[in-house]
Amino acid sequence: MTFFLGVDTGGTYTDAVILQNETKVIASSKALTTRQDLALGISEAVRNVISKSSIKTEDISLVSLSTTLATNALVEDQGGRVALIFVGFRDGDLAKHSIHDALRGDPVLQSKGGHNHAGEEKCQINVGEIRDWVLNLDGISAFAVASQFATRNAAHELQIMELIKSLTDKPVTASHQLSAKLNGPRRALTAVLNARLIGIIDELIGRCEATLSNLKINAPLMVVRGDGALISSSEAREKPIETILSGPAASIVGAKWMTNLNLGFVSDIGGTTTDVALLKDGRPALDAAGARVGNFRTMVEAVAMRTTGLGGDSQVHFLSEGLMGGLQLGPKRLVPISLLAHQEPHIHEILDEQLKNTAPGEYDGKFVRLISEPAEHSLTSRDMKVLSRIERNAKALRAVIQTRIEIKSLERLVSRGMVQVSGVTPSDASHVLKIMASWDSEAAEKAITLFGRRRKGSGDLLGETAEDLSRLIITQLHRQTASFLLESAFREEDKFDQPAEELANNILMFAGLTGHKNIVKIDTGLNLPVVGLGASASSYYPAVGDLLKCDLILPEHGDVANAIGAVVGRITMRVQGSVTAPNEGQFRVHLPDGPKDFLDEKNALTCLENFLLDQAVDQARTSGAADIVTNVFRDIKKAEAEARQIFVEALVIVEASGRPRISK
Repeated sequence: MTFFLGVDTGGTYTDAVILQNETKVIASSKALTTRQDLALGISEAVRNVISKSSIKTEDISLVSLSTTLATNALVEDQGGRVALIFVGFRDGDLAKHSIHDALRGDPVLQSKGGHNHAGEEKCQINVGEIRDWVLNLDGISAFAVASQFATRNAAHELQIMELIKSLTDKPVTASHQLSAKLNGPRRALTAVLNARLIGIIDELIGRCEATLSNLKINAPLMVVRGDGALISSSEAREKPIETILSGPAASIVGAKWMTNLNLGFVSDIGGTTTDVALLKDGRPALDAAGARVGNFRTMVEAVAMRTTGLGGDSQVHFLSEGLMGGLQLGPKRLVPISLLAHQEPHIHEILDEQLKNTAPGEYDGKFVRLISEPAEHSLTSRDMKVLSRIERNAKALRAVIQTRIEIKSLERLVSRGMVQVSGVTPSDASHVLKIMASWDSEAAEKAITLFGRRRKGSGDLLGETAEDLSRLIITQLHRQTASFLLESAFREEDKFDQPAEELANNILMFAGLTGHKNIVKIDTGLNLPVVGLGASASSYYPAVGDLLKCDLILPEHGDVANAIGAVVGRITMRVQGSVTAPNEGQFRVHLPDGPKDFLDEKNALTCLENFLLDQAVDQARTSGAADIVTNVFRDIKKAEAEARQIFVEALVIVEASGRPRISK
């Protein structure tokens, strides 16, 4: 018998499962994700699942890890401080393509250089300028390098990479390593995000490997990529951006394994995000435009999945506009008050003091605590002042924030992963309503009572009792989940000209969901089944299914679908390259070490195909694949001119895949 261990590290929980012969789940377990030291949560989940399974650690032949950490980091605007070297582009490209937003004020150098569409050097790079700039930087965790038309000729990116490596010990990401497609500014954006994630994923993998070693598990460690395929842990360290949507992709693979569904939606609710994808013909489609996470469209090949900042631990916002006021959830994650009190019971004293006050305070029911030591050089003096008031033990937020402008400093500290903020979340509402009982329900009730003291425009209280307000919070979660599923469905429709978001939230759509029957009869709903996954899916999703009038599938082990999907996937390496025609009768193959010209189309395509086959097979083998199978796809574009076909461009994609090699 062969045993496989799957681990999924999410924003709130770390899951572990053991499969026997890839056909049967014999044990599963959960532990809280410990962000201050990921090894603690991983170790607890793995120890528990091994104990439940009654197998020996030496019997485990393969370990595979999926994670939502990269996705959550981008949604929550977290990660290290990076520096971008932006070569050969126009002045407006940084702002036009959201690169400024991704940098968040981190340093960028715009320098001359780059190539043209044919791979010919446009102008030389300024080595001296780049060297001086790099040497004068402080507090950088990683570098990103992007040069114009680097996919047609990567010489400048490679030269700058070598220069940075000779000057610093920091990791460097080059845009051509992440995508072979055109669109240099978006490749630059992807490189920035990859550089920002390196420290987060490196720590996760390192702590996971240390935990496995301590438990005497010597099996190979794989990581789930955003398209559901597996890669080696070393490759995930170099290209952490490829693990965005790793957890959701694993959940789709797991959903297919558990349900054998051919057509329907998979909706996975976690602590931080809800992820929705369409299964069609039994498989998820890849997003041809590149994975989109939060506000950023990357060039990472990943499942065509939509992610929104909506989960069990989403921040509850009070909307004061209008007479009726209201609530909105997300996109930021908070530590639920019920969890914080479970970990730090002393917050009850603070909540009790706040309840004694007759007038509600702006920061009532909110807490903050330190989770990692600061890198002082990456913070402003105001940030440091705020940080100096925060301790390892949770403090009331109003004891830390002295002026409104300091909220921005707090947000930066959260985005750098140094502190956590705790407040009211749907998880707390679930504890008040006895839907959940994992943590401290009494603390949740106190915090929601404080939250309910806010007054709407009409002057009425937002919630008369904690139970009333908790029901409003859970109802809002149902509505936002249903709205997001409808929006995802409309994106798959091709019969409407309006944006999917507008259609999903149209007043007629929601009138139909509630069965409007007056002079006009309106009936709407979702026409496909939904597979609900996640620890809280069984609590929240039946009501969502009723609201959407669709079949709702809650599979056994759906709460650990990500961990299951992590170990039933395959290693798949997909590489691509292009052949262009700078002049009639000239066929140019674009290779990493520079262009190569041919006088014959067939020879050029064969050269590129052989290079890509070697590259894909080598990458698959390096990642630990066995029994490798390859597929080649050609997309040749030709134009009609004077009654004959003229070669324009060819794209060649090679795929190499196989099951991971397992230890004996």
